[in-house]
Amino acid sequence: MKMRPTVNALLRRWHRMLGLSRQSPPSWYRDRLREELRERRTAETPWQKLSETSDVFFSISRARYDGFPIRKLPPFASRHLLLYTYMLAKYTSRWKFYRTAAILCNIHDYDIVREVVNPSKDHKLDEVASRYQIDPVEFKRVGRQLRRVWPLLP
Repeated sequence: MKMRPTVNALLRRWHRMLGLSRQSPPSWYRDRLREELRERRTAETPWQKLSETSDVFFSISRARYDGFPIRKLPPFASRHLLLYTYMLAKYTSRWKFYRTAAILCNIHDYDIVREVVNPSKDHKLDEVASRYQIDPVEFKRVGRQLRRVWPLLP
């Protein structure tokens, strides 16, 4: 039984749910992949390698979903199950973090907030607030409180 079409269908549905903005110029995708590959090469611990490899897989799958196939994902195998599970959990958690922060900031159109950047740094909260015209002071305050209880994966 071939698993690849099932994995591709799952990833397409997941990317559709995330609803991230298509980036411009198209070279953005290749630049992100290069950056993630550099970070993967410098990872030292097994946990760091898992996290950085999930970022590489995410970069590839996002580019493919957005119509800029820069590379193919490795063929699905049971050895990748943990990696895919980690990637889905990591980026879904980040996406939900920003949605929840927007709700807690009483943003009426909270569902337009679609982000997966790592919210563990305050400057990322500022960037997201700026993109969605959210009060940065309030968004940062809420984000800091939320980080105390939110299960963020590195």
